[in-house]
Amino acid sequence: MVTEALRGQIVSIIDDVQDMTIATVPEDGYPQATTVSYVNDGLTIYLGTTDDTQKARNIARNNKVSFTIDREYGTWDEIESLSMGGIATLVTDPKEQQKAGKQFLEKFPQVAEYFSMETENAVLFRIEPKVISVLDYSKGFGHTELVTL
Repeated sequence: MVTEALRGQIVSIIDDVQDMTIATVPEDGYPQATTVSYVNDGLTIYLGTTDDTQKARNIARNNKVSFTIDREYGTWDEIESLSMGGIATLVTDPKEQQKAGKQFLEKFPQVAEYFSMETENAVLFRIEPKVISVLDYSKGFGHTELVTL
């Protein structure tokens, strides 16, 4: 069970950061980590890419992903980050695609130059976290709290 305060901290970190590092599993079994921009709706993360990328092919084969989201910090006692494991699902609902697309344009206006859902091979993934490790050094060196959803 996650407290409201901890849930608020988790969503605040997700809201405040622009990029995450996502790990997917290629055919050879060695995890592949990639830095990507994202948007979110609370704890739900959206990732846009094209269907010919390695991460899209990896997710199509195995939709279990891990990812980290880290706030910028000046000193170690300010470190605050999330390490999460979740399930990535291809978004096929046009309304959900449109909503997430609008969020991408608001957060990253430059996305219009590079990407749109009309792009022939554009894909959008929804990631639902299942487990979250919250790292918060303000509560002590290496302090973590584990949340299972």
